[in-house]
Amino acid sequence: MLAIFLKTLPFFAIIALGYGAGRTRFFTEEAAAYLTKFIFYFALSAMIFRFSANLSLAEIWDSQLVLGYLVGSLAVYLLATAIGLARGIGIEQTAIEAQCAVIGNTGFLGVPMFVVLFGEQVIGPVMLVLAVDLIVFSSLIVILITGARDGRMSLGVLGTVGMGLLKNPMIVSMVLGLSWAALGTPLPNPVNEFVVILGGAATPGALFAIGASLASKSAERVTIAGYLSFCKLVLHPAAVALAVLLLFPLDPFIATVVVAAAALPVAGNVYILAQHYRVAPHRVSAAILFSTAASILTLPYVIAWISGA
Repeated sequence: MLAIFLKTLPFFAIIALGYGAGRTRFFTEEAAAYLTKFIFYFALSAMIFRFSANLSLAEIWDSQLVLGYLVGSLAVYLLATAIGLARGIGIEQTAIEAQCAVIGNTGFLGVPMFVVLFGEQVIGPVMLVLAVDLIVFSSLIVILITGARDGRMSLGVLGTVGMGLLKNPMIVSMVLGLSWAALGTPLPNPVNEFVVILGGAATPGALFAIGASLASKSAERVTIAGYLSFCKLVLHPAAVALAVLLLFPLDPFIATVVVAAAALPVAGNVYILAQHYRVAPHRVSAAILFSTAASILTLPYVIAWISGA
């Protein structure tokens, strides 16, 4: 475990650097927002496009992986939902808490970190995990909150979900990359060099942006934040591990990547949704802060445990 911890430490050190820059106001909240936008729409999208343009859907598609990750995630999602409803906090807050329990920072932390730790062969499994998160769970929270507010389901909700997916640069870059790969033509050298240079900013930029954005997060609702962090960092990888090792067995390397992805801290886009719908943003903020800090220790442990290192 020590070797893995030392490998992951530089990534968290860059997050800490961004956090320090944000806390000292050397990097303002507005600057962090613009850096995040640059990474999200340009650097990370370029990285995902380059990787997916060199793959085919047949190469990356793995129904066992999708089913295993989905079943494990749904188990924790339903548990968090049952606990939220038992506490009497209502559908909207319950949906936000369930989202915290299963949606990890795959885009900003998982993709850059795992490519460096495991090599470019991780991009296929990580892309499938990201696709499940974006298509299934990000759609589900919109449906639940909108349905709870309107008192019914409508075609308008499905339209909102569809537009959200079409506007997500990660989905768009993934689809464009796979579409290019389907042509069977290598990327022209100038284009390849362009996305290599732009995508190279994704790893340090995303990590720094995570830290800078954490500087503005509050630590209110400590008990709930601790409970949600436990769901995300412990229960989620445990449930996914059971699913991909026993119910839908995967190749050991792919299983390691999928479980490691499940062990990532709460994603920042959950906070964006909470703010957008004005549902428990401080609770989500604290969960992101706590889970990111705790994952410095828990993520290397999970990787070491599942890989037998």
